[in-house]
Amino acid sequence: MPAEPTLSLPWPGAKPLPDTFFDRDAQLLARELLGMVIRHRVGKRWLSARIIETEAYYLAEKGSHASLGYTEKRKALFADGGHIYMYYARGGDSLNFSAHGPGNAVLIKSGHPWVDAVSGADSLAAMQRNNPDSLGMPRAPERLCAGQTLLCRALGLKVTDWDARRFDLQRLFVEDVGERPHSIIQCARLGIPVGRDEHLPYRFVDAQYARHCTRNPLRRGQVEGQDYRLMSV
Repeated sequence: MPAEPTLSLPWPGAKPLPDTFFDRDAQLLARELLGMVIRHRVGKRWLSARIIETEAYYLAEKGSHASLGYTEKRKALFADGGHIYMYYARGGDSLNFSAHGPGNAVLIKSGHPWVDAVSGADSLAAMQRNNPDSLGMPRAPERLCAGQTLLCRALGLKVTDWDARRFDLQRLFVEDVGERPHSIIQCARLGIPVGRDEHLPYRFVDAQYARHCTRNPLRRGQVEGQDYRLMSV
């Protein structure tokens, strides 16, 4: 059986999100996670990324894995809020958190490296070693976590280590560092096959980081009110 999460704080003043934070509607959770920081300890270093892009998924819509039914592999999706669901996509690992209600979850679509007193320049360098570009060179920080598999690769998160687990304050958790987006872009999710509710506007992007997410929703040709809408916070 997996070990129970360690309850003691990893350092004085840490502000990990409680499991109850995740026990809310998937769209609300997807918005509220923007600005939070994923912390993953690898060896003695904490690798960290600010969440800048999320997608909400529901049991009752065709775009979700849960809509295909319960399996042992998908059990975390049907657990209460705050369970980790990971799967393989596009040749890499993807990170999701269960939300309120069976089958509902949030995909962490992309992030931005977070550097502070806990995760310093050495942690950023470790993330760049984890996720070099196609030539084996360090990726620019703004491109390091710009996609769901790039994020997991940079943070060293793997399906085999974390799928169906709960957070462990000594190894992996999400922290409230006091950052909030000034505005949020809402638009359709990416990569949803035609006919599987691809039109649903369940993707949320921190507008300040729109250029650094999987695909910029404010790119040329996109029309406000038609392709996306801006939400005040």
